[in-house]
Amino acid sequence: MATPATTRRRAGSLELLLVGLIALALSASVVSDLLTTNPRVAAAATIFCGVFVQALPFLVLGVIVSGLVAAFVTAERLQRWLPRRPVLAVAAAGVGGAALPGCECGSVPVARRLFSGGTGGAALTFMLSAPAINPVVLVATAVAFPGQPQMVVARCVASLLTAVVMGLLWQRWGRTDWVTRTLPTPHDDAAPRWAVFTGAARHDFLQSAGYLVLGAAAVALLRAFVPSWVFGHVAGNLLVGIAMMAVLAVVLALCSEADAFVAAGFTMLPLLPRLVFLVVGPAIDVKLFAMQVGMFGRAFAVRFAPVTFVVATASAVVVGLLVLGTT
Repeated sequence: MATPATTRRRAGSLELLLVGLIALALSASVVSDLLTTNPRVAAAATIFCGVFVQALPFLVLGVIVSGLVAAFVTAERLQRWLPRRPVLAVAAAGVGGAALPGCECGSVPVARRLFSGGTGGAALTFMLSAPAINPVVLVATAVAFPGQPQMVVARCVASLLTAVVMGLLWQRWGRTDWVTRTLPTPHDDAAPRWAVFTGAARHDFLQSAGYLVLGAAAVALLRAFVPSWVFGHVAGNLLVGIAMMAVLAVVLALCSEADAFVAAGFTMLPLLPRLVFLVVGPAIDVKLFAMQVGMFGRAFAVRFAPVTFVVATASAVVVGLLVLGTT
C-alpha cells in the first residue's frame, strides 16, 4: 500500500530570524572582543544601532496601519470612491494615498485590483503615493530631520508629483495589453478580520525589518569604513551625489516608514541627494520591480520601472532645488 508523500516544510522568515538571534547570542564573546579591539567596527555598530532603534517604532506603526488597511479597506470600496473622469481620478488617487497609509508591499496588490476596473492611471498613482506621502512616513521624516521642516515638504510634494505624473503618463500612453498577469486571488472575505490583520502585519514587518537591517548596515559600513575624502568628493559634486543616492535607493529597497532614518545617517551629503533617495525608494526598487512583475507582468514592469525611476529622480531634483536649494 502506497504511503502518501510527505511535504517538506520550508523555513520561513521567522525561523531564519530566530536562528540568527541564537547564533548572535552564542557568539556574544567573539562580538564583544571584536568591538573592543577594533574602533571602526565599534563605530559601525553604534551607527547601526542608532539608525535601527530610531526607525523601528515607525516601522511597527506602519505595519500596524498597513494591516488595518488590508483587513478593512477593499479595492472595490476604493474604486467606488474614485471620480469617473480619468484625470480627476488620478488626482484623487494621489491625494487619497495620504489617507490610506501602507507599505509598498501592500500598495502593489491593491493597485492591481484597482487596475481591473479600467482606472489604470488612478491605480498606479495610488500605488506610488500611498507608501510615500502618508502621515506615518511624513512624521518619521520630521523626526529623522529635526529642525528641517522643508525636508518634509519637499518629500511630500516631490513624491505626490511623481505619482500624479506617472498616472497621467499611463492614461496617455499606457496599454492594457502590457498587463499580462491575471488578477491575484484576494483574501477570503469570510476570514476573521483579526486573522487578516495579523497575517498582513506579520508579513510586512518581517519583510520590512529585513530590509531595514540591510539599510542600517549599509549606512554604518559606509560611514565607518569608507575614507572621508570619498564623501568629500561626492558632496562636492552634486550630480554624482544625486546619481549615487538614486541608485542606492533602488538597491537597498527600504520600507518607506524607515528610510528617512537611513537617509538622515548620510550626514556627509547635502540634503538634495538625500531627498532623491527618499523619493526614488518608495517609487521603485528591486523588491517593487519583482512585485510588479508578479502582479502586472514583465512587459509592464520593464516599461513602468525605468520611467518611474527617471520621473522620481527628476521630480526630487526640481522640487529639491526650489525648496532646499543646493544644501
